[in-house]
Amino acid sequence: MTEDLLSPSRRGLLAAASAAAAAPGLAFAAAPKPVTLLNVSYDPTRELYKQIDAAYAKYWKDKTGQDIVINQSHGGSGKQARSVIDGLQADVVTLALAADIDEIAARARLLPANWQSRLPNNSTPYYSTIVFLVRKGNPWKIKDWPDLIKPGVDVITPNPKTSGGARWAYLAAWAAALKGPGGNPAKAKAFVEAIYRNVPVLDTGARGSTVTFAQRGLGDVLLSWENEAHLAGDEFGDKFDIIYPSSSILAEPPVALVDKVVDRKKTRVIAEGYLNFLYSPLAQDIIGRNFYRPRNPQAAAKYAANFPKIPMSTVDDTFGGWKKAQATHFDDGGVFDQIYKPR
Repeated sequence: MTEDLLSPSRRGLLAAASAAAAAPGLAFAAAPKPVTLLNVSYDPTRELYKQIDAAYAKYWKDKTGQDIVINQSHGGSGKQARSVIDGLQADVVTLALAADIDEIAARARLLPANWQSRLPNNSTPYYSTIVFLVRKGNPWKIKDWPDLIKPGVDVITPNPKTSGGARWAYLAAWAAALKGPGGNPAKAKAFVEAIYRNVPVLDTGARGSTVTFAQRGLGDVLLSWENEAHLAGDEFGDKFDIIYPSSSILAEPPVALVDKVVDRKKTRVIAEGYLNFLYSPLAQDIIGRNFYRPRNPQAAAKYAANFPKIPMSTVDDTFGGWKKAQATHFDDGGVFDQIYKPR
């Protein structure tokens, strides 16, 4: 790897670290002490970050001579946020939606409230959407959101109280009903309630729901992250079809430095470099290769065939932003609690 992997505006962090490592008189000048970072992430990103972590560790080693070990923690995004609030020592969080990092900022005060302004694209190095995964041949002929409320159709989706992907799927369904013929909030609520009547089990995270659908064989359709749907096809062979509904949602998983942790551990420079690296051409290529939609124009063009164009609602335009959406739909006593009745 070469220095131009990062844009000029982002090279300063790594250049500073390189200079520090080479500075005379430092005890670790010949062999910088190894450093361990913890990335607390959401459910389906295991494979993505395994590749990015290896690439960043090599880049940093080449620049500074310092070894880095990057540990990963994965689970439902809301559950992961609560773990950090409760004391899990994350250097960085790479969660499914902004509301979860807002909770860490508000409840534990581990990072500033304006955290999302510190990196490009509101601190989202890639974006995604929600698609349908069905069994090969699509026996229920599921093509769009209204098909999910057909009698007898079992829909697999995680619990939106713990899973970020589930919250994106819930909002995508709500927006589709809201913007459909005669759509209004009452009809959207009734439509989403009808979907959840067809949900036999709620896993805590997206990966758990993929296992339920793909390995355990439960359900007729999985509401899935786009990248997770592709991964299921790669892992389980030609057993499934991916269906793109007529509309979905712009899902933007953000990343953030956990300031109080990195300052205590003295890992700020390396952790900031890690997050900046996510925007580099190399990391953006890894992102596209793993079926996440890259921000980098070159990577986006390279992998464009994997990402069909689909109308996407946004949380800001349709729901008034994540703070309002979280409070209205997913906080205790919110709309989800009102409509969901376990089967």
